[in-house]
Amino acid sequence: MICAPALAQDEGPPSTGGLEQPEIVREDAPLSQERLDQMVPKHPGYLGALAPANLNADRPPAPIDLTGTWFVDLSEGFSHFMFGPPYPRFGEEGTRALIDSAAAQERGETYRDSIGQCYPPGMPMIMTRVWPHAFIQVPTAIYMISGFNNSVRTIFLDGREFSDPDLVVPSYNGESIGHFEGDTLVVESKYFQTDNHWIDRGIPISDEFEIEERIRLLSDGTVMEVEYIMTDPVMWEGEWRSTKRFNRQDYTDINEANCILAYNANLPGTDLGSEEAEKRGTSNIEGVAGDEQ
Repeated sequence: MICAPALAQDEGPPSTGGLEQPEIVREDAPLSQERLDQMVPKHPGYLGALAPANLNADRPPAPIDLTGTWFVDLSEGFSHFMFGPPYPRFGEEGTRALIDSAAAQERGETYRDSIGQCYPPGMPMIMTRVWPHAFIQVPTAIYMISGFNNSVRTIFLDGREFSDPDLVVPSYNGESIGHFEGDTLVVESKYFQTDNHWIDRGIPISDEFEIEERIRLLSDGTVMEVEYIMTDPVMWEGEWRSTKRFNRQDYTDINEANCILAYNANLPGTDLGSEEAEKRGTSNIEGVAGDEQ
């Protein structure tokens, strides 16, 4: 064991395969302080959530601490990851999605398989992927890292206002700002990216989609309950409500995870996986060739 490194060194450098390594020369010009400042995104008037002056500012202690690793409670059945039924009264696009997704399921096909094509699930669906979520709470923010493709979400708690709608860049998890009402954390989120962003089995959202979450800790802090109140006046009438519970998981961690399109050929629940399964004549999806075998 001790001699192994020395033996490896005695073998000489790796072969170049007959290639001559070129000499690389780069000439750089120093950047001005103004240019360096322009390279860093900033929020005028607001310190960053992790700026020491913001972390150490005088503020009341948070009534609850969500720091921990959480996993969605599916004890009532796997389909409990979905946010309906009950559903609100949808407009034409949402109604069509319910009809078409049911027909696709009847045929044993996927419908709007954007997640399988490596699009981010986005809020609220990211919360119910069958992967754990790490919550890291500091005085100014809660950082959520999902085990599903390492999706990151920040809930700001430092009293800031929402970004200027004319300047903000929409995202799949939206911009989230929270405050406490007693022992309940109330989170408001908006500015969502709508491209290939679905709820449940393909229900679309518009750029007016907003979420309010009311988050409590139950059972001596071992259960996190989240009430979702979703509105989108373009896509449905009134409020779409759903309550989920997440169990604290103290014996797991979040590791690196990436969505690589080619790998999805191994997942029967995706378009690529279904196609590959049909070629092989085997599938775990009801209605796909091979089920009877």
